[in-house]
Order: sequence, then C-alpha cells, then structure tokens
Amino acid sequence: MPKGLAILTSGGDSAGMNPAVKCAVEYANQKGYQTHLVYDGLRGLIADNIVPATRDLVSGLLHRGGTLLRSSRSPEFFDIEVRRKAYENLVRRGIGNLIVIGGDGSFRALNQFHSDFGIPFAGIPATIDNDIAGTDYCLGVDTALNVIRESVDSIRDTASSFSRAFVIEVMGRHCGYLALTSALACGAEICLVPEIPYDLESIGARLKHDIANGRRYVIAVVAEGTKMGDYLTRWINDSIGMEARLTVLGHVQRGGSPTVQDRIMAYNTKIR
Repeated sequence: MPKGLAILTSGGDSAGMNPAVKCAVEYANQKGYQTHLVYDGLRGLIADNIVPATRDLVSGLLHRGGTLLRSSRSPEFFDIEVRRKAYENLVRRGIGNLIVIGGDGSFRALNQFHSDFGIPFAGIPATIDNDIAGTDYCLGVDTALNVIRESVDSIRDTASSFSRAFVIEVMGRHCGYLALTSALACGAEICLVPEIPYDLESIGARLKHDIANGRRYVIAVVAEGTKMGDYLTRWINDSIGMEARLTVLGHVQRGGSPTVQDRIMAYNTKIR
C-alpha cells in the first residue's frame, strides 16, 4: 500500500498557495500517494486537523488568493513533546511524507521535525519577501508586486495633483526585494532597503536640484525593515521643504487573485 502524504500551508500567506496545493495534490495522486490536506498549518498537525484530499476540496482553487487551508504561527511546535503529538497523528493515519508550502520559518520547523522523527518533506517556497535560499522566485511575489504597482500608480495621481511627496512603505522585514523591484517598475525617486546603505544628504541634494529644475512631486518606496517610513516622511517635509504623506500598504500586499505568473509557477511543482 502506498504511503500517505499530507500537504499544508504555513507562515505568512501569499497568492499562489492555493494553486500550489491543487497542483501538488494532482501530482501526488498521479504518483500513487494517498493524499491528505492539513488545515491551520503546523497547529493543524498538532490538533490532527487532517482530512483526505478529495476532488471537491481542491476544485476551483487556481483563482483564489491566500490559502484555503489556512495558516498559523506556531511557536509551540518547537517543543519536542508537541512535535511528538504531531508525529503520532501522522503515524495513526499512515502518513509518511509531508509537503509544506511556505517560507524559511516553515522549512526550519519541518527540518527539525524530520531530524526528530525521520518524516521526509518537500518545501515549496511561497513568500512575498522572496528570500528563500536556493531559488530565484517564491510563489506570491508577482501578485504582491502588481498590488504594489497599482497602489503606487494611484498614489502618483494624487501626488502630482497636489505637488506632494508620498512615502509608500511595503513589506520586507529583512529583504528589500519588493521595495527595490516596485521602485524600479514605478519610477520612484527614492528607494530604501535593509541591504543597501543610503545617504540622505546625497538624496536630499539630488531632490533639491530636481525640484529647482521643475520636479513637482516625489515618490519614495521603503521596505518596512528599514523602519524609515515615518522618519523619511518628516525628513522630506523639514529638509526638502515639500509636503509629504506616508502610506503603509500593509497586508493588502498578501491578498488578491494570483497573477498568471504565480498560477503557472505553481504548475512547476515537482515532488520527488
């Protein structure tokens, strides 16, 4: 009898998780696995919130944002006795393989679980931060970038109308990929990311020169990890002399129907 396989989503949600679940289930079934779904991420493993992956549960997922399997943060999973409970739940159901769709925190948790109990797992990178080692692209990034692009384009309209500066803070605690890429795509005048040093004096001199030569508004994109959103807004007001506003995009970046790229990337999932 083939071994059972369970699929879960964990950590921060991202568009592309649902298509990845659907594609992983279909591929695993083709390979003869008895496929299951885990609801509520790592907490679902602990609480035995595991069900067979029937056709109706994975139908109509390609266009859905977020994760219908739901997710959770689960610090308790790093307690060995809690992990043992999750292991016993899998053994009782005949599940000997796992697929986790998430970020590096989820992969670390499952790697520890493998070290403890020998349950192999495959990790499908899905995080809008795009900060997983060993891959150039994580599911959800293109959708998040398009949400940011649409927001910045809309903000640009009001910035030009009132001759103001707008600072747009995007997600990225340790990685500035979203900020840097969206700044390039939207033609922002300022971009601050955690990985690259910046010199506000130099930036200020450039902006003052541009304003003297006719620039009427400024768009700045900053990664949340710089913790510079509020400060940069005040600095533009006080040092540059242009009225400035701060917009924090927040969790809107995680939502939305997956773009074509994120849907197609999910089909590249291969379980070996």
